[in-house]
Order: sequence, then C-alpha cells, then structure tokens
Amino acid sequence: MATSLRSKSFQKNLLMSIGGIYILFAACFSVYQYQREKDYKIDIMHSRLQMYNYEMVQSLGEDSLSNERLFYGYVHRHNMEGLRVSIIDKAGKVLLDSYDTNTDSLSNHLLRTEIQHALQEGNGYDIKRTSESTHETYFYSATRFHDLIVRTAVPYSAELTRSLQADNTYLYFALILTLLLGTVLFWSTRRIGSHIGYLREFAVKAEKGEELDHELERRLPDDELGDISHTIIMLYWKLRHSEEDKIRLKRQLTQNAAHELKTPAASIHGYLESILENPDMPEEKRRHFLERCYTQSERMTKLLLDMSALTKLDELEEDRHTHRQEFRPVNILAVIQNVLDDTALQLQERHIQTEIHVKHDVEVSGDQSLIYSIFRNLIDNAIAYATGATRLRITCTELSSKGLHSYEFLVSDNGTGVSPEHLSHLFERFYRIDKGRSRKLGGTGLGLAIVKNAVAAHGGTATASTTPGGGLTIRFTLSRF
Repeated sequence: MATSLRSKSFQKNLLMSIGGIYILFAACFSVYQYQREKDYKIDIMHSRLQMYNYEMVQSLGEDSLSNERLFYGYVHRHNMEGLRVSIIDKAGKVLLDSYDTNTDSLSNHLLRTEIQHALQEGNGYDIKRTSESTHETYFYSATRFHDLIVRTAVPYSAELTRSLQADNTYLYFALILTLLLGTVLFWSTRRIGSHIGYLREFAVKAEKGEELDHELERRLPDDELGDISHTIIMLYWKLRHSEEDKIRLKRQLTQNAAHELKTPAASIHGYLESILENPDMPEEKRRHFLERCYTQSERMTKLLLDMSALTKLDELEEDRHTHRQEFRPVNILAVIQNVLDDTALQLQERHIQTEIHVKHDVEVSGDQSLIYSIFRNLIDNAIAYATGATRLRITCTELSSKGLHSYEFLVSDNGTGVSPEHLSHLFERFYRIDKGRSRKLGGTGLGLAIVKNAVAAHGGTATASTTPGGGLTIRFTLSRF
C-alpha cells in the first residue's frame, strides 16, 4: 500500500512538474505570438502609409512638397476616407496640413514620437494618439525626405481597430493541443510511475534481505524503461556478489597474512628462547641466533610494509578520480636509473646485465613513488626468482588508440621462466610457485600484486607471459603525460 501511494505521489509530482513547464512554455509562446502578430499587422499598416508618402514625393518631387497648390491638389486627387496629410520641417513646424489650412495655429510637432523616429531612422509611427486639433485618435506614419517630413494619419475606426488586432484562432489551436498533450503526458507519467513502483518494491525487499523472486523481472515492460529497471536489478546482483567476493578476499588475505607472519615470528621466538634458556651458550652460536632473529625481523618488516602498500593502493583504487587529479609528469628513464642504482649490488652478485631501451623524453602522468615501486618490485622479482638469468631488458613502446596516448613497458629476463599454468596467478597476493624457495629467499609473495595494483591505480593493465627463448616478461601500460 505504501509503495502504491509513493508511486502515485511520484506520478503526480512528475505530471505537475512537466505539465507546469509545458503550460508556462505555452503561455509564454502565446503571449509572444500574440504580440508578434500584432506587430506584424501594425507594420503592414505602417508600410501602406509609407507607400502613400513615397508615391506623393515621387509625383510632386521633393522640391515641390511645400507648394501649397500642388500639395492640396495631390491630396484631393488621392483622397482616402479620414486620411490626413501633413508636411513638417526638421524643426517640427507644420508647413502644410490637409485638415487645417491655418498651420500657424498648430503646435510644434518636433517631440511627437513618429517625428523623432523619422528624424533618427528615416521613418516612424505612433499608435492611438489623440490629435490636439481634431480630437480624434489616429495612427500616424512619418517619412523624412532631406529637410522635410511627410506624415500621414488615419483615424481609428472600428474597421481599423479590428484589422490591427491579432487573430486569436491560434489560441484555440494551442488550447486543444495542450489538452491532447496533457492526456498523453498523464498516461506516460502513469507508466513511469508504475516502473518506479516496481523498482521500489525490489529496493524494499533488498533492504530487508527478503528472498528476491523472478516475478518482479517478469512484470517489467519490454521497453527502454524496462531495460533500465532490469539493468539496475542486474547491477544489484553483481554488487552483491562483488561485496561477497571482497569479504572472501579479505578473509583470505587475513589468513595468508597470519600464516606468513607466523613462520618468522615462531623462528624469532625459538631463537630468543634458546638464548635465554642457555646463558652459557657459546658467543659464536649466540651471534648466529641473533643474526637469524634479525633476518626474520627484516622479513616481517618487509611483509608488513608490502601489506601497508597494498592497503594504500586499495584506498587509491576506491578514490581513483581524486587521486589522479594530483598526478604529475614523471620521467621514466630517471625512475629506472634510480632503481638500478639502488639494486646495483644485487644485480652484480647475480651477474645480471641490464638493457634499457627507453627514450630520455618519455614522461607519464602519475605518482613518482608508485611508479618507482612498480619498477623496483619487478627488478627485485627478477633478481630473486629469475634462475639462470644473465640479462634484464626494459623496453618502451608508444601506443595510440581512439585519441588516447599511452606507453607500453616490457620488463623481461632470460631465466628459466615460469610454467604456463602459473602465469595467470602471478599477480595474486601471497601466490608462490615454489613456496619453500620463496620463503628461503625472503620473498613475501606480494611484489607482483603491488605492481598490478599500482599500474591499475594509474589506469593501466599488467600481464605476464613467457619470454621468447625462455624467461618471464611482465607487460604493463601507463598513460602518456
């Protein structure tokens, strides 16, 4: 019942909102159209009187306009009912007038509206002004010819008033159209309201955790709104499954972290316990135990740091847009050189030669510390696990697709490589190919996971493949600055 009432309330609000906007638009358009048609008819009347003025000038000539005999003769020959013609100079003085021959008794016309417009624009008119001499209401139209102004005026008769009025037929048409559109709008908003009711019913059930049957989907109409409703429902299911996957991954991460920390913690505990229980232990053996404690504590520290880095990357992934606004240009060759300087001793011990094929001007948009961690973890991974490798190669290729520019990087070695069944799992957290060997080398199983998440934070992707001829190749992309 509550859903039905809310659906009707939504329909009512939607109908009133859209209907109100349409009615306001129709009213404004009607007023505009009414005034436009009225102005159009006034322009027609003004044009007719202007035509009379021009014909008079053409017949008499501009030099003969002030000739009294010619003026009255022309007006007499072209007489129209109620027409009044005046000749006025630029100072506003009436020189000749077809109604009043005693022009000295007429007041100055300089400030009259039609005269002002004629002086400024060449012609002008005035509507419904009462004459001081005849006390009748006229429509005035004036035209300037050099130093003289010809003004004609027609009285406002019932016929003239009707001819200047706007035609109201379109108002009836607009009213009928409004009623028809209102009916269509009512049924449309009613249908939308029913869709909202379906979605609300689904939302209420989802919020309460009730069992969601398929009856709701079957009731959705087969149109665009039905498709949108169906998409929302499917997104809900995907989100729900995604949340379940996140919970599962967090639980798995916690279990793996506890398992990884348990081994070095147990070792440290055992070594320290042996030292405390054997105060007479030889100094050489005591030192050996302390060195082992230090080694295991370093392993724990690295594990905790890697877990902290992954947590930070997860937070960046959730707020990716805000973080990317802080990206700055990063010179890749400079970052790679810093990593090689920091790992020079380890590379030398493993007899690994590096080949860098990256141009000096390659710059990407990103976070320098994260990009450093990408190359550092990849090189550390090669040093630790690329058995038999003698060469580490880093190449860069520029890519362009649909107006977007990026760089593709390949970090490859010529070691023994990785079996194909392991390639798709290399970026998983705590994944190890040889667990015993990885722990012996001090690995945390998080290095490539950090690489993948750091690349994803920059909007790129990372994949692993076998190097032609043997070895492992990590391929990833970063956006060009």
